[in-house]
Amino acid sequence: MARIDPFEMERMQSLWWHLVDVDLSESGVMPLSIRDLLGPIADAEAFMGTRLGYPLSEGSHETRANIAAWYEGATPDHVTVTNGGSEANLLALWTLLEPGDRLAFMVPNYLQGMGLGPFFGDRTDTFRLKTQRGRWALDLERLERAVTKKTKVVMVCNPNNPTGAVLTEAEMDAIVAAADRVGAWIVADEIYRGAEVDTDVTSPTFWGRCERVVITSGLSKAFAMPGLRVGWIVAPPELIREVWIRHDYTTLTPGMVSDILASVAMQPGVRENILARTRSIIRTNLPPLEQWTAAQGDLLTYVRPVAGAIAYIKYDLPERSTALVDRIRQEQSVLLVPGDMFGLGRGFRVGFGFDVDQMTKGLDRVAQTLRG
Repeated sequence: MARIDPFEMERMQSLWWHLVDVDLSESGVMPLSIRDLLGPIADAEAFMGTRLGYPLSEGSHETRANIAAWYEGATPDHVTVTNGGSEANLLALWTLLEPGDRLAFMVPNYLQGMGLGPFFGDRTDTFRLKTQRGRWALDLERLERAVTKKTKVVMVCNPNNPTGAVLTEAEMDAIVAAADRVGAWIVADEIYRGAEVDTDVTSPTFWGRCERVVITSGLSKAFAMPGLRVGWIVAPPELIREVWIRHDYTTLTPGMVSDILASVAMQPGVRENILARTRSIIRTNLPPLEQWTAAQGDLLTYVRPVAGAIAYIKYDLPERSTALVDRIRQEQSVLLVPGDMFGLGRGFRVGFGFDVDQMTKGLDRVAQTLRG
């Protein structure tokens, strides 16, 4: 039987997030309610009358058309709807990787691809973001070494999890050039796109930069609707057809209610209102986190995120991050995500997209353990 390693971050969160006093491991923002999404004059009776049958397995034409509108030049035939961004990533890598293929994978990252690369292909090679002149920058030398003639897929997360970094245009061009050099596909996880910290201009997409590109995204993070379990893949229609074959072996279809609500959420006007709400939450909650970080002096260092309700904070203590985060959970009933679970070292990810008072309470408790 083929072996697949446990997904340590997801297992840790599933075990503890509902048992701690303060959960700072979440990477989205305060979820919308159905009423928030539909508005005060929504026809509740019509919605309640929805028959709970099977929707189209690829998502309704309206939902796919509204998603496609966010990607210049895309049509409904370029889109398929999945159960969350995680299924989108899985189906994309399952479709593209074959035995003997290698995955070039950005680190730090949500490590789903790190585990799936050796399962569907041969192995995973990594290239890195590194802190440089006050930002997380692409290590071009590591990129060139990671992308070889055996590389079938180059996978990135942009905006990045856990750092909130956004690649520059030049860095995106370098990734495209590296993939083109060997004929590889780019899989770009863009699930935090739209949650920008300091601008209302949406982060650039990899869509349209080359022919062999796959975008994965969904409603969980920037759109504040993780409970809908709606993700999507945007790719050339011939690849979408190959993804569909595999989707028939997993979850088959989105949920009927989720498909209807996703169609509403991705209407251009509604979409922009949702993203404006997300940006407002981020801009309200980030300053208290930054003040707390600064108050810890030389113990903590931090690079301001560009997008997403997440920040990665490094610490100067002689303790591995998994052990430190576990100790904070036990001593303070606060959950963070350790840097080890993103391919990093002595640091942790803090989510700041929920209740600001709860966040402040949790951070004060974290400081007690850090200074203990």
